[in-house]
Order: sequence, then structure tokens, then C-alpha cells
Amino acid sequence: MRKLKVGIIDLVCKRPTKTLWAQIMHANLASIMPQVIATWCEQEGHEVTLICYTGQEDLVRDLPRGIDLVIIGSFTQAALLSYALSNYYRSQGVVTVLGGPHARCYPDDAIHYFDYVLGFTNRSTIAEVLNNCVPQKPLGKQLSAGKQPSHLCGVEERWKFIKPTLDKAPFLKIIPMLGSVGCPYTCSFCIDSEVPYQPLDYQIIASDLRFLLTKFKKPWIVWHDPNFGIRFDESLDAIASAAPLKSFSFIAENSLSILSDNHLKILRQNGFMALLPGIESWFELGNKSRTSRISGEQKVVQISDHINNIFRYVPYVQTNFVFGLDSDGGSEPFELTKKFLDRTPCAFPGYSLLTCFGEAAPHNLDYQKEGRVIPFPFHFLNNHLAMNIKPKNYEWVDFYDKVIDLTEYSFSPRAIYRRFKNGSQATARWMNLMRAVSSEGWGRIRFYRKVRENLVQDRSFRKFFEGESKVLPHFYRDIIKKDLGSWWPWLPQSALSHNPNAYLHKTQSKPLVHSPVEPG
Repeated sequence: MRKLKVGIIDLVCKRPTKTLWAQIMHANLASIMPQVIATWCEQEGHEVTLICYTGQEDLVRDLPRGIDLVIIGSFTQAALLSYALSNYYRSQGVVTVLGGPHARCYPDDAIHYFDYVLGFTNRSTIAEVLNNCVPQKPLGKQLSAGKQPSHLCGVEERWKFIKPTLDKAPFLKIIPMLGSVGCPYTCSFCIDSEVPYQPLDYQIIASDLRFLLTKFKKPWIVWHDPNFGIRFDESLDAIASAAPLKSFSFIAENSLSILSDNHLKILRQNGFMALLPGIESWFELGNKSRTSRISGEQKVVQISDHINNIFRYVPYVQTNFVFGLDSDGGSEPFELTKKFLDRTPCAFPGYSLLTCFGEAAPHNLDYQKEGRVIPFPFHFLNNHLAMNIKPKNYEWVDFYDKVIDLTEYSFSPRAIYRRFKNGSQATARWMNLMRAVSSEGWGRIRFYRKVRENLVQDRSFRKFFEGESKVLPHFYRDIIKKDLGSWWPWLPQSALSHNPNAYLHKTQSKPLVHSPVEPG
């Protein structure tokens, strides 16, 4: 086997950007799997360059000349940038590979633009690509290990690829770690809903933590587990065995069901500074918060009391919600969320619009069977910029009116001041303020208002939302063109469209049709 020059690109950003937030935080959003794959490629004897794309790098200049293979890790919101990159590198004779969530969710679209598209990936999957590094025509080849790998390279093994990314972060430097893969819960919208939960090696976790203490006085670590601490005692014992209490600062996404007083006390002792529990809905998905038998206002009271109690132990909490679920109707979900905000003034609310990510979850088949999935370009599928499922119990203008009203309420000067005033720590207060006045708060309000205005004033725009037209509104096409910048000419125009029912067609053993959306 010849020695290959391999480039790996971790797309944590979907467009070139020089914003202050990108400069400070994007390097802290690095994914783990591109680092693991880079390590595997080196262990197979190849020369590897990894770039974590934060929006500021020159991807042509920063990858070495003469590479044989480029592997791109991408979420769906960065898919169009990944397609443009693949088109450019294929024109240079480079074999291209796509991995990450988009490859798992939309493999039948991605094979039109890549030589290889990877589902679940282990070292043997990567070895197969390296051993068969040749272009695949006319369609790319799908490869999948069938399940999540049982072993991943730890921090010490992949440190060579972590450090250059951390060096880009000017202040806060956060190291990504994993304690488990998969999830024991079955939220209908989640990509991990049918991925079996499996913890990773606790001894490797402890060893990696000890290693990080040789690099930082007090490392900041974010756990990328879908739900950290499911096996609570084993996970926290591994942390406690690595170093004295509070040697680290941790960030983790948890379910409320494990955040009891006793567990919170242990988390505080071990340095957990930020928790991101999922509330999701006031009317369903209560198994993650031990509220499966209550709903509505009763659930608001119980969960707000629980969140306020969490603040006795950690200084920062983000509460996550999903709007547009079929159980939602009328003003109640939004008004209940306002009551929650009033009762829980310190919590930062994270709002998602229900999104169907291709093959991510079995429930997506139901939406496709009902003809409710809208072919929004991938660029807007990030849970915020577009809801690509026609809501069951709302008209579009009514839905956006309620989303705008809640978002304005959540990030009004009064709400921002209350969150700032009641914060227990300076870092938490300033983080809440920055997020509120950035694209996550005020920026999102401006965007939603533009969408609502177009729904009312532009009949063709409204017809696209209703599924009556496949003509992509100029509003969305112009945003993509502006965001991609110099990469726009490399984007295949067919990539502006995709078949929103490809998953359904596959399960019905029908031939796949690349259903076009007219670019407008």
C-alpha cells in the first residue's frame, strides 16, 4: 500500500466569517471523530493534515499541495460547503470522503458529490477507504460499520490534532471528550434515538484526564455524550480517580432524570460548571425529566423548581426546548415557556424548531408518508433557521408569530437584565449576555421577522412553505450565495435541491429520484 497524503477537514462552521464570536468560540466546537480518523490514518502509515474550519481559514492554502485524499466531517447545515469543497478537490484529482451527521442522515444525496460516504465508522472502515483510494463514478460508494465503534482514540492519542485547534482559541480553550456513545432514550426527532447506549473505557478516560493536567493548570472539558452520566457512579469515579476534586471544569449535556440532589452535589465537587438538560416539550418526552405522568403547567412548576435547585450547585444551565411537535397546538406551549422563564430567571433557553434530518430517526418516515417534509436547502437545517416539517396544528404565519413573540420575550432587555443580575458567576453572566445579543438571540429574531414578512407578502414564498411549489425562493438562494462567498462557484447547482422523501423511497424499495427544487 502506497503512502498517501491525507487532508481532513472538520467543518464546525458553514461559511467564511470574521465575527468576534467565531474568533472566540468556534475553535471550541471541534468534533472528536475527525481527530480520531486523523489518528487512525497516521497509524495506518499515511501523512495527515487536519484543519478545524472555524470560518477564518483558507482551505486551499492551508491543506498541503498534492494531497491524494480529503475527508470532510460535516453537520447538515455545512453540507453545501462540503459539497463545494468536494467538487473543487475532485477537479484537482483528489478522492473525497464525507463523514459526520450529514453522511448518516442523507447518504443517498451525498453520493452524488463524494467518492465515499461514511455511516458508522471504525478503523477498518477507514482502512478500506485508504486501501481503495480511487474515484468512484458515476456515484460514490456508501460504507458503514453498522454500529458505533466500541473504542475510540483518547485525548492523549489524538493530542497532536487537538492542540493546533485549541491554539486558535484566544481565551477559553475547551477540550472535547466522550464518555459514551448512543443514548438510552428514544426521542422521536433525535439521531441517537436508535443507537444503543455504550460506555467507553473508563480507564482511558481517567488516563486522558491525568494527561490534560500536564498541559493545563485547570483544563476546561466538554463531554460530547448525548446524555452524560447515564452510568453516573462509574463516570464520576473515573473523574475522581484522575486527580483531586475540582481539578477540572466540565460542561455536559444531561437528562434531568439523573440530576438529583445527591448527584448534583457530586458534580459540583468534581468541577461541573455548566449543564445542558433537555426539557424538550411540556406535553411529551417526559421520560428524560421524570415527568412522564404530568404535563402542562404542572410540569412547568416541577421543572422550574428542579432547574432553580440545579443553580445551587452549578453556575450555568441551558434548558433545551423543541417547538412544532405534533403534540403542540395553540398558544399554550409558548405561554408555558414564558411562565418557565419567569420562574427560572437564571436559565438560558435554547430553542429548536422541529426538523426532519433525512434518515436520522425512524419517526421521519411518518412525516414523509404524510407529505409534510419541505425540501429546504441543507444550509438552513440547523434546528433554528428552518422548520422543514409542515406543522400539524398551526398555519405558518401563526406559528412564526408565536415563535417570534417567545423569542422576543426571552431576549428582551428585561429578560437579559434578569439573567445577568441573577447569575452567580461573572463568566456565566457575560456568556448569557453575549449569546443573547448575538445571532442566537437578537439575530434570530431579525431572521424570523424576515421569514414572517415574506410569508405574508410573497405568494411564491408561501407556496414553497406549503409544498405547492418546488421553486426555491430568492431569499434563501441569496443567503447561500453570500455565505459561501468564494466557494459559491464550486457548488453544483443541483446541490440546492434534494429529495426530501429519499428515506421513505429507500424503505419502500423504490428507485431513488433526485427530486429537483428549482433555484428560482
